[in-house]
Amino acid sequence: MQSSNKLLQLLGIPFTALLSVIFGLLLVSFPIGIYVVFETDIGGDINYEYPLTQLDIFDGTWLYHAPFDLSLGDVFVVLWVFYLIIFVVAVLGPKQDFLKALSPIISSGRYDTRLNYMIGVTKWLSILVLVSALINFIQQGIGLEIVPPTAKNNLIHFFYVSLAPLLEEFGFRLILVGVPLFVLYSDRLSARYLLRSLWAPATLNIHNTKKAILLIVFVGVFFGFAHVAFGDLWNEAKFAQAATSGVILGWVYLRYGFVASLLIHWAVNYFIFSYANFISQINSISIQDAFSHSLMSSLEILLLATGIISVCVLFVNRLYSAKSTL
Repeated sequence: MQSSNKLLQLLGIPFTALLSVIFGLLLVSFPIGIYVVFETDIGGDINYEYPLTQLDIFDGTWLYHAPFDLSLGDVFVVLWVFYLIIFVVAVLGPKQDFLKALSPIISSGRYDTRLNYMIGVTKWLSILVLVSALINFIQQGIGLEIVPPTAKNNLIHFFYVSLAPLLEEFGFRLILVGVPLFVLYSDRLSARYLLRSLWAPATLNIHNTKKAILLIVFVGVFFGFAHVAFGDLWNEAKFAQAATSGVILGWVYLRYGFVASLLIHWAVNYFIFSYANFISQINSISIQDAFSHSLMSSLEILLLATGIISVCVLFVNRLYSAKSTL
C-alpha cells in the first residue's frame, strides 16, 4: 500500500500540471471559435449571415424556403453561450471548484471524482484521444485508413461540428442510456426524479452494474454504426473508433453525468476544430494542412501524454483501493 501511495504522489504533480494545461486550452478555444466564425473568411462566399434554413440538412423540407430571419451566426452564438454555461458549471461543481479539487492530487495523487466535473472531463478526454489514436494506429497497420467526410464549406462544417455534440449526447446518452437506466434502476416514478437521473445517472440506486454496462456497450456500438451507416459520413474504418468513443462517453455519462459527457464530446469536436480552423485562417492553408501543423501536433502529443498518465493514475488508484480493502 505504501509503494502505491508513493507512486500516486510521484504521478500527482505532472498529472495535475497536464490537466491544468488542457483546461487552459479548452478555455481559450471559446474566443478562438468566435474569432474564426465572425472575423475570418473561413466560409469564403458564405459568412455568418447565411440563412439557417438554407443548410443542406433542411433541403427537401418546408423549412428550406421558410421566411425565418435566423442566420447561422445567430444559432452559433446560442450554441457557444450554452457550451460556455456548461463549461462554467463543470469548473465550479458539483461540490468543489476545479482548482480546489486539484489540491489533493498534487499532495497525494488521490482525488474524489464526485467533487468536480472538470477533472473527469480533462482526464477522460485525454484517455479517449489515447484510445482513438491506438485504434487508428492498429488499423493503419492492417491497411484500414479512416477517411473523414468531405466538407463542402468549412464554415458550415464547423457549425455542424459544434452542433453535433449537443444533438448526439441528447440522443445517444440522455435518451438511449439515461431513460433505460431510469426504467431499470428507479425506485420511484416522478418527473423530477427522472430529470435528476437523466442529468446524473449516478443518483440512481444502481446495485447491479452489469445491466448498465451492457446497455452502455450496446449504445456505444450503435453510436459507431451511426457514424458510418447514415448519410454521407465516415468510411467503415471509423466504426471501431466511434464505437469505442461511444462506450467511453457512455461510461462517463454513467459515472459523472451529462455535463461531463457533453463537454468531452464538445472538446473532441468544437475544441479541436476551433484550433485547426484558426491555424488554417491565420496561415492561409487548407484545413487538412492545418491538422499537420506543428501546433496541432503539439496539442495531440499533450493529449496523448496526459492520456498515458491518466491511465497510470487510474490503474494505481484502483490498485491502492483494492489493497486498502484487504
